[in-house]
Amino acid sequence: MRSSRDDIRRRIEKRKRERERLAGNSSRPRTVNYKQMLWAEEEEKHGFDRISSYEGGPDEGAHPLFRKEIFLFKVLASACLFLVIAIIFRNEGESLNSVRNFVTSSMEKDFQFAAISDWYEDQFGKPLALLPFTKDKEAEEEPQLTQQYALPASGKILEEFGSNGQRITIETAKGSPVEAMNEGFVRFTGSKEGFGKTVIVQHADKSETWYGNLDSIDVTLYEFIEKGNSVGKASDGADGTKGTFYFAIKKGDDFIDPIQVIQFD
Repeated sequence: MRSSRDDIRRRIEKRKRERERLAGNSSRPRTVNYKQMLWAEEEEKHGFDRISSYEGGPDEGAHPLFRKEIFLFKVLASACLFLVIAIIFRNEGESLNSVRNFVTSSMEKDFQFAAISDWYEDQFGKPLALLPFTKDKEAEEEPQLTQQYALPASGKILEEFGSNGQRITIETAKGSPVEAMNEGFVRFTGSKEGFGKTVIVQHADKSETWYGNLDSIDVTLYEFIEKGNSVGKASDGADGTKGTFYFAIKKGDDFIDPIQVIQFD
């Protein structure tokens, strides 16, 4: 019993010497919590190890995933990048044509909503809630095309699907608007080979409707549009008295005949 008390006394003396040595080496004043120190020594008397204390540093309370310096740097870098691109597009010099073309093509690059949705379903087993459709439409596994689509414009078919295997040509009134057949995201705006000036709309069931040979485009890339919204104006026909545009429906990698799913007059 006496040896046990001697051991405790020696440990207390050793702790005191260590604190005195650390206090002597420290170049800044230290604030001592005497209540905590006395309580720790009482624990030592009963054979328990001394409980170490923690002193918070200047970074205490900072979020481990957020650093203000990095955030401010990113904001500044983004502003500089925006300013540089604005200057490039305001400058009409031919030496910057390649840079402008690269930026334009990067901004117009297709965003594969369907591919991301497939990956999400494979990983988590639920449809990706990316498109703002109603719950009833999200619950449908495979919407019926005949119930989903509406005519893009009133007119008659000049060229059937079998002539090229991709699209049909529709004749309508001169300057008529071409309307979206169903709600969706604008996946592409620009020129497509074989279609001319084109708008591509991606729908909830991952199908796409293509509107080509347009005289003008009324929508912007990645814009969400409702059924019946104008995507553009039909181009003038050969005689200048009528308007014409191309129309196609794509499911997966294949084009399908629009006449099979839409009732034309």
